[in-house]
Amino acid sequence: MSESNRVSYAPSAPIQDTTSLTRLCESLRAGPWMALDTEFMRTRTYYARLCLVQVATPESIACVDTLALPSIEPLLEVIYLPSILKVVHAARQDLEVFADIRGGPPAPVFDTQIAASLCGYDDQIGYGALVESITGHKLPKLHTRADWEARPLPPDQLHYAEDDVRYLRDVYHFLAQRLEALGRAEWLQEECAALTQPALYRNDPREAYRRLKQGQSLPPAAQVILRELAAWREHTAQQNNLPRGWVVPDTALVEIALAMPASPEALEQISSQRGSPARKGGDKILQAVERGRKMQPERLWDEPQRLDRRQQALYEQLQARVRAIAEKINISATLLAPRRELLKILSGDSSGSLTRGWRQALIGEELWQLCGNQRDDSTAP
Repeated sequence: MSESNRVSYAPSAPIQDTTSLTRLCESLRAGPWMALDTEFMRTRTYYARLCLVQVATPESIACVDTLALPSIEPLLEVIYLPSILKVVHAARQDLEVFADIRGGPPAPVFDTQIAASLCGYDDQIGYGALVESITGHKLPKLHTRADWEARPLPPDQLHYAEDDVRYLRDVYHFLAQRLEALGRAEWLQEECAALTQPALYRNDPREAYRRLKQGQSLPPAAQVILRELAAWREHTAQQNNLPRGWVVPDTALVEIALAMPASPEALEQISSQRGSPARKGGDKILQAVERGRKMQPERLWDEPQRLDRRQQALYEQLQARVRAIAEKINISATLLAPRRELLKILSGDSSGSLTRGWRQALIGEELWQLCGNQRDDSTAP
């Protein structure tokens, strides 16, 4: 009998008092792993507001009402224990929520979406599709856009939340066994270790301009101004816990960077639309523009790599080899070697994922040599 079909502790109401939370945490500490999911809202804030945490072990399922409790620190302490494996599907957003609270993500993690991709499933397979494929159970999609801040939570919404970890237990066991049989358990450990690097979840205001892909088409002087504007907006959004777009929309930032206004009147001319940036921190915007004007113009986005005829032929040779290996081991070619990683190999750049870990051993070393790259102590992965 599968674990998700056993009679288990599944409270009809979420945990909303400290005594019950303490009892739950004591039971979670006893196991080597837990299934984990979160429900959060981010429509009106910069940082996600954690509304519910769902956890499951072989014996229990529980929903923790984070809005009702004075503190969830006891639960966080358990989630951050390195001795407990956290089983999560498509873990990036869940880990980001915890990283915002604690400054870094919990580890170790078993991401079932990544695990599935290493077992031959689609790279971005959803939880419902994976559950149905492995367990045969079809999950309803009734509450994918639910308001998780509303209280009390309806019973059917709580049941939906429980299902997010209920079947995760069977999925975990199936995929873990499959990875072991394929000899790919270490591959997943490597992928999930990269997913739990704290640097991945740091939103440095100085790097915020990278989100604004429209900036690639701006001239170098405007790109530098856009970097200053994006840094100011990111810092303001963080300080006030507001969505970036509520501070200044992306399109307005790009427009301001291109126009380079030097006065409130000039700024007003640019941003006369509803929610005008000129009326929301106009002085700070002009200061950011002025800082950028004083800097050396610089192209912040790399030019697209253009391949000559010889490079294109070699790239196609690399692609063909990747497709052959991917088909042989039944994983997608894009998972094995995305275009950006092939271009790094082609240019002799040894910093990519194909020059370390399981990808290097499987195909990266071969591709490196096909490109005629030479190894030395300074560039060898």
